[in-house]
Amino acid sequence: MLGNFTYCNPTRVHFGEQSLDQLGAELAQYGSKVLLTYGGGSVKKSGLYARILSILQDCGKQVFEVPGVMPNPTVEKLYEGCQVAKDHQVDLILAVGGGSVCDYAKAVSVSAWCTEDPWDKYYLRMEEVDNPIIPVGCVLTMVGTGSEMNGGSVITNHEQKRKIGHVFGSNVMPRFTILNPTYTYTVPMRQMVAGIYDAFNHICEQYFSGEDDNTTDYIAEGLMRSLVHSSRIAVRDPQNYEARSNIMWAATWALNTLLAMGKSTDWEVHMIGQSIGAYTDATHGMTLSAVSMAYYRFILPYGTAKFARFAANVWGIDPTGMTEKELAEAGLSAMEGWMKELGVAMNIRELGVTEEMIEGIADGTFLLTGGYKTLTREDVIAILRASL
Repeated sequence: MLGNFTYCNPTRVHFGEQSLDQLGAELAQYGSKVLLTYGGGSVKKSGLYARILSILQDCGKQVFEVPGVMPNPTVEKLYEGCQVAKDHQVDLILAVGGGSVCDYAKAVSVSAWCTEDPWDKYYLRMEEVDNPIIPVGCVLTMVGTGSEMNGGSVITNHEQKRKIGHVFGSNVMPRFTILNPTYTYTVPMRQMVAGIYDAFNHICEQYFSGEDDNTTDYIAEGLMRSLVHSSRIAVRDPQNYEARSNIMWAATWALNTLLAMGKSTDWEVHMIGQSIGAYTDATHGMTLSAVSMAYYRFILPYGTAKFARFAANVWGIDPTGMTEKELAEAGLSAMEGWMKELGVAMNIRELGVTEEMIEGIADGTFLLTGGYKTLTREDVIAILRASL
């Protein structure tokens, strides 16, 4: 392990089929006014909305709602939530839904009492929070983003064609999270596999960096093996509790800050994917899968040893008779085959990207350091063209 770090994750997790039974005790720690935010109609159709509303009422809470949070929450929706939170001076924001709803709740939590335009302050200037924060709790219904146990929040501005994530500190992380794997059963297959790949790529973004012998990399390899194994079961049998519970738990640990400890990390697949999302509004996990093969093949020459390790330790490829480069390439081929098994997007054209969009997408991509190669704008354009 290299460097110095401080690790803190304050989110309390309640996991399992009876985890919602803990919601009342959590609500007792906050004031009487709760902002309930959720997405479309699925939480009502499943009966989860009615059950949560009943718990809130039994706890004597006054409930205000912001429904209709979209898969890629917009800045306009953020402003709407901020207004409701301020008008009623809410004491807690309860997010019920997938990662986008959790992201949205955290965005409202830091923005409601912001004295400036929160888009400018938090997403363009990337400043930290210096105003009161409204606590957040989550009841998760779709896995993948890890938003239920981290400080990240992604917001889309369609007018500016920007989709930007801000990873806030531990003070913005959800205070508690309810994780019941059965709540994910109603998610359509395409959304389920997109979430699985999103989680897998979170691990890749942290794993493919650094050259030291790092305990975190061993944890990452185990999580990746678990996701691959359970995903194959879940695709065949979407209501297999063991598989879905393992996917949910692995996805949470994939991005709850643990794997970044002692790591330089990468995140360029996410930066390119988010820029694609700003143009197409495509499902986040699919934007990642669509560019991953082109990206990882592009950087493989700069991190060949780690890619070879990935092939052997994650995919179980026998290195006998192979050069390091051949082993590394075989690992990416195994990953590509698994992605096709899942049915995720394998190119950006199927997401609606055209040649005419490529330069604009490149301009909207944040270029980061920390991976095996710091990209240039020209590199991003080459990766995008290879992904078409």
